[in-house]
Amino acid sequence: MSEDVLSGLLRRIRLRGALFFNVECVGAWVTEAPPAALIASAVMPGSEHLMEYHVVLGGTCWAGITGEPPFQMNAGDVVLFPHGDPHVMSSAPGLRAAPDLPFLIANLKRHVGLPFMVRQQDDQLVQPVTARGETSPHLRSATLLCGFLGCDRGPFNPLLASLPRVIHASAGQLSVDSWAGQLARLAEAESRASQPGGEAVLERMSEMMFVDLVRLYLCSMPKSQTGWLAALRDRHIARVLSLMHSRPAEAWTLEKLSGAAGLSRSALQERFVELIGQPPMQYLRCWRMQLASNLLVDSNAKMATIAHEVGYESEEAFSRSFKRTVGQPPAMWRRERAVRQVR
Repeated sequence: MSEDVLSGLLRRIRLRGALFFNVECVGAWVTEAPPAALIASAVMPGSEHLMEYHVVLGGTCWAGITGEPPFQMNAGDVVLFPHGDPHVMSSAPGLRAAPDLPFLIANLKRHVGLPFMVRQQDDQLVQPVTARGETSPHLRSATLLCGFLGCDRGPFNPLLASLPRVIHASAGQLSVDSWAGQLARLAEAESRASQPGGEAVLERMSEMMFVDLVRLYLCSMPKSQTGWLAALRDRHIARVLSLMHSRPAEAWTLEKLSGAAGLSRSALQERFVELIGQPPMQYLRCWRMQLASNLLVDSNAKMATIAHEVGYESEEAFSRSFKRTVGQPPAMWRRERAVRQVR
């Protein structure tokens, strides 16, 4: 049940992967990524939020959020920065190199594909790997697959707030059959093969890898953890979330939801607020607005039709609720998103 809720949310926030680089890192090297928001328009213009990840295909390296203690990564490890924090990847801990933002954006916009260059400690460019991978094995210290994931940040994305700033999954934590494990094993061959559809394969695999990492984080959370993901482990709240997500247009009341959950109204209210941070009916309104935003962007449906599909009897009631939740009328919101997509 909780997995269905997660799957449904991922569809509604339009999770998608894009733009991969296979990077050969040799000698003493360091590359520092700027905040993802600074390069989002070059990487994924249609996404409101950008996440970055790195898979160690071979060798070892160090990674971490800029200004915080780094951690070591080995072959098969994956690191994800869900909130797009600036971060450092290097051959040894403590190395720094100011991000070359113009250079990075220029290459991202050109989408030159593989290979890509990183900087050494002395700020000289490392010789990129050739199409056949002819870099000397004696100089190689790490081989990385670097990629991006985009999604909607609003009107309502409770998953992002539930994720930590870093998710580091070691090769030992990933099962042989996991998508994260398969991506680590297959990405190098797929990226070097230059076969038609190769990037699409990696995009889909990276999206499934993200789900794997979220599941891994969910399983590792302490029982005292709160937040949207933690709520999926509570059978009562998970039941309520499943009902609201699968039947958003139904005329739900706190009494109906509490009866379905097997809790009193006060107990449901208290438990829901404790875990998710807002009352059930407020959550339902926010979820309906997320669904409405998808319809506003992805369809030409009339306002009255959208209002009915997300549980409102009139266009006026829907417009008031949308403006109260999102901050602007739905018609204005739709026009602004249409302009962004054209750009």
